[in-house]
Amino acid sequence: MGFRLPPIRRSSSSKAVDEVAKGHLAVYVGDKMKRFVIPVSFLNQPSFQELLSLSEEEFGYAHPMGGLTIPCSEYAFLELTSRFNVKSH
Repeated sequence: MGFRLPPIRRSSSSKAVDEVAKGHLAVYVGDKMKRFVIPVSFLNQPSFQELLSLSEEEFGYAHPMGGLTIPCSEYAFLELTSRFNVKSH
């Protein structure tokens, strides 16, 4: 039994900002536009698709950070994505 959390990475160095592993994408979240690198598999999650719709409504297709900007708090984003890939036996 246990939980498996998804591999979300927070970028901390300027070198890491340019690097996104294959199968992942960078998103910017919250008032401070914190950068997260998430698996592209999150795009298939219905709740994440709702965030994408909100993002489209707020920003259209012009995202100020040059990457995908998610219009929610960092806490809400982490709460939502922590539920992805959680498995119990």
